[in-house]
Amino acid sequence: MTAKDFLKAWPVLKRQVKSLNVPWLENFASFDRDPFKILISCILSLRTQDRTTGRASERLFDLASDPESMSRLSAKTIEKAIYPVGFYRVKAERIQRISREIVEKHHSKVPDTIEELLKLEGVGRKTANLVITLGYNKDGICVDTHVHRIVNRWGLIKTKNPIETEFGLKKILPKKYWKELNGMLVAFGQGICKPISPLCSKCKINIFCDKIGVAISR
Repeated sequence: MTAKDFLKAWPVLKRQVKSLNVPWLENFASFDRDPFKILISCILSLRTQDRTTGRASERLFDLASDPESMSRLSAKTIEKAIYPVGFYRVKAERIQRISREIVEKHHSKVPDTIEELLKLEGVGRKTANLVITLGYNKDGICVDTHVHRIVNRWGLIKTKNPIETEFGLKKILPKKYWKELNGMLVAFGQGICKPISPLCSKCKINIFCDKIGVAISR
């Protein structure tokens, strides 16, 4: 797939993704773009299924929905609210510390730049990009395992890790595609372009795909 092929495939991909399950965080952000809630939900979502993330986020935000109130909760209280997300004890302590840092160092406002977000404990580029795109509606490309795998499978880019993929995509894709890319490809990766034995027979953009690394497909 070339960059020109991507431009042709994009509207077709968008139509197919409408029939797939939208990632929970994308759906949440469609009616609540609070950067703090986006940040905390991102932390909860790591190594955790969408349904579990959604329920845990709702329980936690019922207790505290801003940095000040969250920072006053004990780690044990946060643990109880977010269980059974993956690594819930570690995440509870991290959420408490991040909330306190936002209050003390950022006047209770979640940073709105990648650089400042990365200074928060446990925040990587994936989470930082989701906060600025979903929470602040700024340009950014969030690259998770789905995005990294799919664009390399397409042959659109050849990179070794998500960070290389993020910067590589920024060089070849117009900005108007950046913010939507993650949500689109997560849904597409979960529903069609699966890690093992992708559903190529159901893929509407099959003709554009180089199928790099695909040994078996359905």
